[in-house]
Amino acid sequence: MLGPTRVVRDGELLDLGPAGRRAVFGLLALAHGQPLARRELVDALWGENPPATSVNIIQTHVKHLRQLLEPTRPARTPSVQLPSVGDGYALRLPAGAVDLDRFRQLVAQAAEAERQGNLTQAAQLLGKAFGLWQGLALADIPVLANHPRVLGLNGERRAALARYAEAMTATGQAAQVLPVLAEEAAAHPLNEAAQALLVRAYVAAGHRDRAFTIYDAARRRLADELGVGPGPDLTAAYLDLIEEMPAPAANSPSVVNQLPGDVFGFTGRRTEFAILDALVAAGEQTAMRIAVICGTAGVGKTALAVRWAHRVRGLFPDGQIHVDLRGYDPQRPVSAGEALARLLEALGVSAVDIPLDLDRRAARYRAAVADLRLLVVLDNASSADQIRPLLPGTPTCLTLITSRNSMAGLVALHGARRLDVDLLPADDATGLLHTLIGERVARDPAAAIDLAEQCARLPLALRVAAELAAARPASPLADLTRELADRQRRLRLLDPGDDVRAAVRTVFSWSYQHLRPEAALAFRRLGLHPGPDVDACSMAVLTGAGLDAAREALDTLARNHLVQPAPGERFTVHDLLRAYAADLAGEHDPPEERSAAVNRLFDHYLGIASATMDTLFPADRPYRPRVELATTPAAPVTGAASARAWLSAERPTLVALCLYAVENDRPGFAADLAATLYRYLESGHYTDALTVHSAALRAAGLTGNDAMQAHALTNLGAVHRLLGDYGPAAGHLRHAIELHRRTGDRYGAARAMTNLGIVEERLGQYQTAVAHHHEALAAHRALGNRYGEAAALLNLGAALSNASTASTQRSQSQAAEHLASALELFRGLGDRVGEASALSNLGDVCVNLGRYTDAIGYLIEARDLFHAINHRYGEAAALSNLGRVYAQLGEGDRAVEQLRTALEIFRRIGHRYGEASALNGLGETLRLAGREAEALEAHTAAFEIATGTGDHDESSRAGLGMQRIRQGAVKTPAG
Repeated sequence: MLGPTRVVRDGELLDLGPAGRRAVFGLLALAHGQPLARRELVDALWGENPPATSVNIIQTHVKHLRQLLEPTRPARTPSVQLPSVGDGYALRLPAGAVDLDRFRQLVAQAAEAERQGNLTQAAQLLGKAFGLWQGLALADIPVLANHPRVLGLNGERRAALARYAEAMTATGQAAQVLPVLAEEAAAHPLNEAAQALLVRAYVAAGHRDRAFTIYDAARRRLADELGVGPGPDLTAAYLDLIEEMPAPAANSPSVVNQLPGDVFGFTGRRTEFAILDALVAAGEQTAMRIAVICGTAGVGKTALAVRWAHRVRGLFPDGQIHVDLRGYDPQRPVSAGEALARLLEALGVSAVDIPLDLDRRAARYRAAVADLRLLVVLDNASSADQIRPLLPGTPTCLTLITSRNSMAGLVALHGARRLDVDLLPADDATGLLHTLIGERVARDPAAAIDLAEQCARLPLALRVAAELAAARPASPLADLTRELADRQRRLRLLDPGDDVRAAVRTVFSWSYQHLRPEAALAFRRLGLHPGPDVDACSMAVLTGAGLDAAREALDTLARNHLVQPAPGERFTVHDLLRAYAADLAGEHDPPEERSAAVNRLFDHYLGIASATMDTLFPADRPYRPRVELATTPAAPVTGAASARAWLSAERPTLVALCLYAVENDRPGFAADLAATLYRYLESGHYTDALTVHSAALRAAGLTGNDAMQAHALTNLGAVHRLLGDYGPAAGHLRHAIELHRRTGDRYGAARAMTNLGIVEERLGQYQTAVAHHHEALAAHRALGNRYGEAAALLNLGAALSNASTASTQRSQSQAAEHLASALELFRGLGDRVGEASALSNLGDVCVNLGRYTDAIGYLIEARDLFHAINHRYGEAAALSNLGRVYAQLGEGDRAVEQLRTALEIFRRIGHRYGEASALNGLGETLRLAGREAEALEAHTAAFEIATGTGDHDESSRAGLGMQRIRQGAVKTPAG
């Protein structure tokens, strides 16, 4: 089926007979064992003008196919492989007998590999899947070329090819996929998607001139043969290719500069600087510019990267970004997906605009930095797999990586330049000491050399030792060196590790012993904090001291190089020092004190999180866990702005705390934190939402608590619903409703039913969707929950409006009444998101009722309100509906403009349902304008997305659109 129709039995190619018989066989094979009525087969073969004997012809074809497939079947016995079913037939072949099954299996395995972050395996699997194709589906049966099932299968082929190209590009193998893409583009010269893939692959492989040639030839063919310009795919590829990003002025606020502060007293590393300078001097002669600084812990990799980055920042006028990947943090290294989110946020991309899918997120990042002159410092990386998705893919950027790993994969596959950083040479080590403590080194050079050797010539240890020497100016350097040597001997007896590790821990121990008790306690408490950084508030909570004392302790630790200041009055700690602090806490602090400190930290974060949610989402307050604000020092939450700022700054720590709680016998905290933060996390932080709610579900499993499990399942279902992942969403929500009812939680059940109703609506199950929304509405009214009532009215109105194209005038009027009531409630509650959603849905209903002027008014108001509150999905939905209205009014150009803008936003935020809807709207509008080829492309893409997500409405709408184009009918677009 994946090419010309072929049937092979026992190694022998069977002759299916004439074209009509092959068509019948192909359609039945595409049905995948499901029966097809004779009427459907007749329509597919002859359309609206079948011959009078059409049914007899079909029966004759089936008879011959049965004889061919089952030559030994006795006469008058029912066929097993091609039985009659009702008024039609079904083709039932053994498992694995159809090449389509093998193709889909490989694609599914590739998707799983992608979810696990194994892009190399995904690329291999997709290559095998695409290799099964020998042309377009059923290529030898022209009569079926435009049949929806065949178009859908060819859509799967294109999607697999696109994913294969993306996976190969993401793994640095763009050049290897060029022959396949070139063959595809040559075979389909008017297919814009094929041309766009080839353009992007040439760009990724560094062949920009060739990419431009391909684009220009495709543009000319479209104009000469179809009389149209490039569509969205080819236009986007072109913009990726040539768009020039003007360098902003040095003082422009759009230039991002996230480099840590420059390194005081940096000494040596002249050879390493020369190598890095040569990489910059080489310009853009390679596809990517990557440097990897690798070496042991404490050798000064980060200091070298930061110092050099400050030296050359003027050569990267579009910005300098720094991300600490925490690759060797035992608690929670930063994943590639998290790092991409931070990179995109640094570039000004809103959280709700960041796709969830790793590949889409990486693609968004590459698009954002294309042709920018940017320096990206990826600090403390653990592996090449952590790094690959973060590579810009353009020679205008330079990526500087630090790691203890040699990153051989990046060197071999991506041409990275590796710098192996060793211990400082003796002269540079004593030179660093001279810079830090001055003439005392010159007065006793032998002692200085001895001190450098005692510190294993590691910059981290040298700086800590120098600070101790500076704090004791009256002590001769030789005395300090003997003291350190004595401590080193004692520690080696207790911990006979390697020399470098022993040297580092000796210096740490020496420094720690000279701290005052308050600062020493603060240092030990650092080992208990699971987050990536600390501030004075969290340190005060951990130590039980006041806020001023905590600040003083952190300042003392910073002066002694035991912590590093970070933006926002926060402090980070080197992972070696964090591990040492945790060891000290275990040695010196009783278990009950450590446990009490961690409990205070949990209460502190949960209390402030609850206060921020009360500020941002007051209507939900009665239904969140009852949490009292801890009496310990707390960050002020004075309004919505400060609440959002606190959540943004602390989100990585909150996620880390939730995971730590599950893994360290505090399941109740994980569940409470998830149940507190769910509304904030659903506002666009989908990756973190899945992490937190999955942790809460594990916590519920540890305790056997049904109520806890019900809330975790509800929140997981809501996030999957927002992502268009309807299968898992429905499963989680149905289980949640059962548990909520068992525990008597009416609010929880109502919230789960609301989400399930939306999922069912997307799946075309309107009767059950409306029933669940009615039930949720009754529950919220009984509870006196005005926000829940408004949300239920909104969803009920939307479900009644969207039920089908056969919706009656009465059901549309009922929908309008529910939505008007929801609008009034949302306005009374001051809920701007709800208000905008109600306006958008009212506009949709007015379209269905033919009230176009009212519809435009509602939709423009909704669009502007969504834009004002930075709700990108809502804005795109309103734009999509506006396009639909303009199409109804015959204003095709305005409709296409609105729909293309909506489509761009949906793709940017990774919203598959919205993307399919906008594509269908675009297809309907283009068909009315007589641009059938573009319309077919849009509907085909929509069909592919909708069938993948299980969206009944949009897949049916796409199928109808493709059928109308095939039949040449020009009708009013379907709603």
